[in-house]
Amino acid sequence: MANKNIKEQVVNGIRDKVLTLDTMNQSVKNIEYAVLGPIVLRAMELEKELQQVLALCQYPDLLNSPAFPEDAKKRAKRILQACEGHSTGSYSASAGIQMIREDVARYIEHRDGGITSDPENIFLSTGATSAIMAVLSLLVSGKGKNRTGIMIPIPQYPLYSATLAEFDAVQINYYLDEEHHWALDVAELQEALDQAKAHCQPRVLCVINPGNPTGQVLSRENIEAVIRFAYEEHLFLMADEVYQDSIYAEGSQFHSFKKVLMEMGPPYAQQLELASFHSCSKGYIGKCGFRGGYTEVVNMDPAVKQQMLKLLSVRLCPPVPGQIVMDIVMNPPRPGEPSYEQFQQEKKAVLANLAEKAHLTEKILNKQPGIHCNPVQGAMYSFPCIELPPKALHHAKELGQSADMFFCIQLLEETGICMVPGSGFGQKDDTYHFRMTILPPVEKLKILLEKLNQFYAKFIQEYS
Repeated sequence: MANKNIKEQVVNGIRDKVLTLDTMNQSVKNIEYAVLGPIVLRAMELEKELQQVLALCQYPDLLNSPAFPEDAKKRAKRILQACEGHSTGSYSASAGIQMIREDVARYIEHRDGGITSDPENIFLSTGATSAIMAVLSLLVSGKGKNRTGIMIPIPQYPLYSATLAEFDAVQINYYLDEEHHWALDVAELQEALDQAKAHCQPRVLCVINPGNPTGQVLSRENIEAVIRFAYEEHLFLMADEVYQDSIYAEGSQFHSFKKVLMEMGPPYAQQLELASFHSCSKGYIGKCGFRGGYTEVVNMDPAVKQQMLKLLSVRLCPPVPGQIVMDIVMNPPRPGEPSYEQFQQEKKAVLANLAEKAHLTEKILNKQPGIHCNPVQGAMYSFPCIELPPKALHHAKELGQSADMFFCIQLLEETGICMVPGSGFGQKDDTYHFRMTILPPVEKLKILLEKLNQFYAKFIQEYS
């Protein structure tokens, strides 16, 4: 990688930021939303500064019940006192309840071994999805060959391709290496970037770790290489880390991009722009219906950060119940509290069960000739590759379907097993996959996998 290819200005060793007031999506700057404008925001600051006495909370009846441990009641009271109107039915600040943002920052500091996290860089969101869309909406700008290019992994989670289509951004595909457990290859990143420069302005690199739908976990060395690449190519880095608590494979470990970035030191830690994302939808909590999430931004231009807050203000605030669930995830029971032992037992049981099912999925699917399943190192999906005979490919083409879509439809019709075809996530040409979850109970999962193998063998025989 040659630094001369970077279109940037360097003054006193400090480079231009990727995302500035001049380069951001100008449409966002034109948004006005007086209901939660600067006067109201300043009023909130003054209220905090004056430490005005909060009105009395209307506690739910269950706070008087002996069936709940005292630490759970204390936690509920603390959260309710932090809510506007002391009620979950009230709007919160657009960036989220301040106390919960502070809890998220403490969680990140603990996760990353003491590396500082500023609550003012934390934005709570309606799941990770809305945070990802908000950051992307700031980054998309330009027309023609100057249109923003966003690098996304293939296979990818369809949120990214759909959002880029909605924002009319240029999707830059980089392919994960299936033969090496879906590894992220920097040489592939470079090739994809160089090819894209002819028709767009690459500005953003998106990484999903642990992977969805592929279930891989990036090594620390891999993350460092990605950070160097993003820095040298002057890209804004987006790290989707919503499965960070779900790691199963022996030897695999989650490393946050924030921690690795900070530990790499200058110039990376001071200059690379990063947004990382987490949610309560995934991992051992799995409360996707509450729509709780957050993004932490690092090295973002302060003026752009204000524009991001304005953009969030238009959407009023994330659902308060989702914020509360996020707080529970970020601020779990601590040693010595009445709920601690039960919480630890339940968390370990959930993760151990997922690890068992991850191994089981790989083992059973790989028994069937023609199906290859990489180890499920993390997250909660497998993305097996399947061989399909020419007759099946021809028949699918006649029906106007992708070959793996045809296979999945036949599987559903005959067995009732619902899989998502790999074509919905992206895959290399002439390869075929399906995504399946490892969430069913162990005994049901065994039956499901065996039925799937049996159906595949029959399908191959029928179309051979």
